[in-house]
Amino acid sequence: MTEQQILAFWFADLRRRDGDKVGGKNASLGEMVSRLEESGVRVPTGFATSAEAYWLFIDHNGLRNKLTEAMANLEKDRSNLEQVGDSVRKMILQGEFPGSLAETIRQFYRDLSARLERENPDVAVRSSATAEDLPEASFAGQLETFLNVRGEQALLDSVKCCFASLFTNRAIAYRENNGFDHMQVALSAGVQQMVRSDLSAAGVMFSIDTETGFPNITLITGAWGLGETVVQGVVDPDEFHVFKPLLAHAGARPIIERTLGKKDRKMTYATGKSPTKLVTTSKQERTTFVLDDNEILQLARWSSAIEEHYGQPMDMEWAKDGETEELYIVQARPETVQSRKEPATLKSYRMTEEGTRLVTGLAIGDSIAAGKVLKLESPEEIDRFEEGAILVTGMTDPDWVPIMKRASAIVTDHGGRTSHAAIVSRELGLTALVGAGNATEKLKDGQVVTVSCAEGDEGVVYEGELAFVEREIDLDDIPETRTKVMVNLANPSSAYRWWRLPTDGVGLARMEFIIGNMIKIHPMALVRYKTLEDKEARHRIEELTLGYKDKAEYFVDTLAQGMARIAAAHHPKPVIVRMSDFKTNEYAGLIGGAAFEPKEENPMLGWRGASRYYDEGYREGFALECRAVRRAREAIGMENIVMMIPFCRSPAEADKVLAVLAEEGLVRGKYGLAVYVMAELPANVLLAGAFAERFDGFSIGSNDLTQLILGIDRDSDRLKTLFDEQNEAVKIAIADLLEKAQRSGTPVGFCGQAPSDHPAFASFLVQHGIDSISVTPDSFLAVKQKIAEAEQQVLS
Repeated sequence: MTEQQILAFWFADLRRRDGDKVGGKNASLGEMVSRLEESGVRVPTGFATSAEAYWLFIDHNGLRNKLTEAMANLEKDRSNLEQVGDSVRKMILQGEFPGSLAETIRQFYRDLSARLERENPDVAVRSSATAEDLPEASFAGQLETFLNVRGEQALLDSVKCCFASLFTNRAIAYRENNGFDHMQVALSAGVQQMVRSDLSAAGVMFSIDTETGFPNITLITGAWGLGETVVQGVVDPDEFHVFKPLLAHAGARPIIERTLGKKDRKMTYATGKSPTKLVTTSKQERTTFVLDDNEILQLARWSSAIEEHYGQPMDMEWAKDGETEELYIVQARPETVQSRKEPATLKSYRMTEEGTRLVTGLAIGDSIAAGKVLKLESPEEIDRFEEGAILVTGMTDPDWVPIMKRASAIVTDHGGRTSHAAIVSRELGLTALVGAGNATEKLKDGQVVTVSCAEGDEGVVYEGELAFVEREIDLDDIPETRTKVMVNLANPSSAYRWWRLPTDGVGLARMEFIIGNMIKIHPMALVRYKTLEDKEARHRIEELTLGYKDKAEYFVDTLAQGMARIAAAHHPKPVIVRMSDFKTNEYAGLIGGAAFEPKEENPMLGWRGASRYYDEGYREGFALECRAVRRAREAIGMENIVMMIPFCRSPAEADKVLAVLAEEGLVRGKYGLAVYVMAELPANVLLAGAFAERFDGFSIGSNDLTQLILGIDRDSDRLKTLFDEQNEAVKIAIADLLEKAQRSGTPVGFCGQAPSDHPAFASFLVQHGIDSISVTPDSFLAVKQKIAEAEQQVLS
C-alpha cells in the first residue's frame, strides 16, 4: 500500500461527490450523515471500503489480467455467461486479503464497536459500485447485500462476497447492455450499523409517484421485519401516500392514502449458517399498519428534505428499530425512471372493448399489452420463453431481467410498487401487474390475455385479446382560453395520471364512484350495523372493515382519502365534489343496502339527491359524507374541495340541506368552504335568482336537464333519437340560467361531452358567457382547442 492509498472512510467524512472513491450508494450515505443531520434525518453510522481497497485486493491476488481475459471470452450472444461469471466469482472468493486491508477493516469495525458501545455489533454490508446510482444508471439490485453480519471474520467474508458480486451474471449482463467497461468499475463495501427492523418494520420510499411521475407525492411502502422482503417483492406491503405541499401547513395531516398489505411473511434474524430467515406473520401483524400517522409524516418530511438537498426525485429505503422505536433512512439514490421522462408529451391508453376479468393486482405504469401467457418458475427456463409473450411468475429478482426484456407484459403473484418486478418494469417501459396473489393459478400457459394498467391503481388481466387505443398528447400545443376548462373525475386511483394536463381544476368529482367501488357498503348499514339482520351482508362488512373498531369510521376514512387524492392531483385549483346521487335501486345494490331503501317505480324521479340528506331515513348516512368532507378539507388540508348538492328541487329544500351541513360543521364561507348546486331541474333555471342567494355557484347537468325539459327517459332505447342536449328548448333554458347567474355574479359551469362532440354547442356556451366547461381527461385537448376557436369567433 502506498502512502496515498486510503482503504476506508467513515460515512461522516464522505460527500456525494465521492462516488469515484466509494460508489454512489456509499457516497450518498456519507452525504446524508454529514449534511442532513441538521434537518433531523437519522442515518445509521458506519464506514465504507474504498475503490482503492478493491483494486488493492484484485492486484494482490494477481486478478486484473485474469479478469480482463475472462470477460474478453464472453460470447456476444452471452451463451457462456453463466460459466464466465462463475469462474470470475470463484477467482475473487478464493483470493486473500492483503494484510493492510484486512487490518484496516478490522480496526474500523473495532472503532465502530466502541462508538456504539457494543461488542461485535451486527452490521449490514452493502455493495456500492463506482458507476451505480448515477442519475443515468440504475443497477436495480444487481449487487449483493448481507444483513446481520457479526464479528471480524464474518465481516471480512461478507466484504469479499460483495467484491465477487460485482460479477454476478446479472451485473455482467447489465454492464454489457449499458456500455460500462467491466475493468473500469470498482466495488466499495458499505458497513452500516444494523437497524433492528427485524423487531419492527422496514420498507422503501419515493419522493415522486412511481407510476405517473406526479411530483407532489411521497410514496411509502413497508412490511414487518427486515426490508429485503419489500425490495425483493416477497411480500405485498402496506402503502401510504403523503401530499408534500401541505407538510408544512399548520394543523394539516396530508396522508391521502393508506392501503393495508397482506404482509404474510417477514424476514428476521436467525442463528446458524444463515443470518436471516423468513417466518410467517401473525394475524395481528397482517391486519395492522406498520407505521402510525406520525411516523408516516416524519418519513415524508425526511423524504422532502432529502429531495430538496439533492435537487432531484429520490428513491430511499427506511427502517424502524424495534428496540429504540426510532426511524432511520438506510439508503438514498436518485430516481431514474419518471424523473427522466419527456415532460412535453403525455401518453394515454384506453380500453375500447369490455372483457372477462381473470386476475387483478397493482398496476405498474398506465399502459396496455396483449399476448400469450407463459408461466415460468425459474429464470433458468429462459429457453422456453417466446419473444413478446406475457411473463407470469411468483416474483422476480435481477436474474429475471433477460427474460423481462423479451416480454410484452409481466404479471406476478407477489410484490408492491417498490418491488424488483415493479422497478425494472418501469425502467424497461413494460406493462406490469404485481401482487396479483393467484395469477400463477388462474392463468394458463398459452392463454391469450390483455393486461390493462390504464384503469387506475388496479391492474386487470382480461380474457382474450381486447381492443384498446393509444394516444399521445402534445402539451406544448394547448391554447390559452378565457373559459376555464376542467375535467370530470370519479376514480381516485387514476387521478395522478392527468397531473400534467394544464386544467383549471375538476368540475365534477362523483362521490358515488368512491362509495360504490371502494367502500361498497351502504352507509346506513355501517351506522346501524348492530341491528343489521342480513347475515351475508354482516360477513362482507366484517371483511371490508377489518382493522376498524368503528364500522362507520371505515366509510369516513375511505371517502375522505378518495376525495383528497383527487384534490391533491389538482391542488390548489378547485375540485368540485358532488355529494352522493345514487337512485334508490342503486343504493339498494350496495352491501346491506336493501334494508334501507324503498322500492320505487321511477327511481330517476324519486328519493335522490338533496331530498335524502335531511330525511330521517338517510340523515345519519349523509352525516358520514359530511364528516368525510370535513376530514378531507380540515384534517388532511385539501381546502380546494368545493361541495356540490345534486337534484335540489326548491329553495326551501336548499335551506334544509344547508341547515344540515351547518349542523355537521360545514358552513358556507367557513375555512373558505364554497357550496355549489347542480342546475339540472327546470326549477333551478326558473328560480335561479333564489338559488343563487343560497349557493356559491351552478353546475349545469345537461343529461337530467334535457330529460326533464323534453320529458324523455334518458335511459330509454326507444326514445334515444329524441334525446338531444342541443334541442332549442334546452338551449333556451341554459341561456336563461346564464343570464340570471351573470346578474347575480354567480359562476356557472357545464359538465358533459356535448362541447367535445359538437363544436357549435361549444360556441353557443361561449357566446352566452359560460365560466367553465368540464370534460373527460382524454377529450381535454380537443375541447380546449374548440373553445379557443369559439372564443375567437365570438371576438371577431
